[in-house]
Amino acid sequence: MIYKKEEIHTLFQEMSSVFDNAPITITLPPPSFVTMNAVMEEYEKNKRLIVSFPVDMSQTNPVGVMQGGFIAAAFDNTFGPLSYMVAKRPMTTIDMSIQYIRGVEVNQTVLVEAKIVAKGFSTLHMTAEMRNQKGKILATASTNLLIIKMPG
Repeated sequence: MIYKKEEIHTLFQEMSSVFDNAPITITLPPPSFVTMNAVMEEYEKNKRLIVSFPVDMSQTNPVGVMQGGFIAAAFDNTFGPLSYMVAKRPMTTIDMSIQYIRGVEVNQTVLVEAKIVAKGFSTLHMTAEMRNQKGKILATASTNLLIIKMPG
């Protein structure tokens, strides 16, 4: 099943109630997601998530393109929500690898599409691509996450 923007927000809010009685505090969506003005655009249940990120001057490096740390944050802010929707438990990143392909220019909105590659008993492996509005690939990433065991 594929969910669009409005449906994803409701689905994510319903899913976040699962963590209301968790032994650790979980804020969904995380403050970094909100600060980057991210929007969940499309979710294919247990398979992939597309998130949009507007690129503004506050995210640029000295040469005026999106700083690598903000690119990494965009990937992380896509992997994270997808992992929670798939595992329905808290996760922690084991590793994340990013390949920077071309500069990400300011005053555009980029799309990050993350996909589940493999789900094990205690880990998730995902890949993602960042594309500009014309569909050109800007960066790619892969990550492994550990599913945190919660009591009860």
